[in-house]
Amino acid sequence: MFKTLSRKTVYQNRWMKLHEDIIERPGGIEGLFGVVEKPDFSAIIAVDNGHIHLVEQYRYPIGQRSLELPMGGWPEQPDADPLALARGELQEETGYVAEHIEQIGYHHVDNGGGTMGCNVFFATGLTFSGRNPDPEEADLEPMTLPLTEFERRIKDGEILDACTIACYGLAKLKGLV
Repeated sequence: MFKTLSRKTVYQNRWMKLHEDIIERPGGIEGLFGVVEKPDFSAIIAVDNGHIHLVEQYRYPIGQRSLELPMGGWPEQPDADPLALARGELQEETGYVAEHIEQIGYHHVDNGGGTMGCNVFFATGLTFSGRNPDPEEADLEPMTLPLTEFERRIKDGEILDACTIACYGLAKLKGLV
């Protein structure tokens, strides 16, 4: 079992904390770990009539636009109910409200360096009610693709967001798409 000997918060903002931990591994060997602490978020696979609803936005860390599932968290409510978060993010980013939405899984996003996890939801029975994007997401563009086109873009390396690919893979394995 790993033992934390000390923890120092080296950076913090409203979205995350970065800790530097001194740890002791089994066998007594000490080490250093950088740990990014972020709250969990929800990702939504919204499918209607053989089409999937996505968003495209600029991702500053990679310096390019990214096509991905609607997803997100609320920094001001880090303990928000995952279902409420999923419903809110779907409507905010795509403008759609789901008649049926269910959690189909959960996964760790970067278990080698961070605490953040993703609650995975599957949504159907979609009705457009109007977008309400966060001001920080002004460049976010909703997009709808046929499932076959979406899968082709994953296979061809045009969709590179690991969370989007993992969530869709889970839905596919469960026979939902």
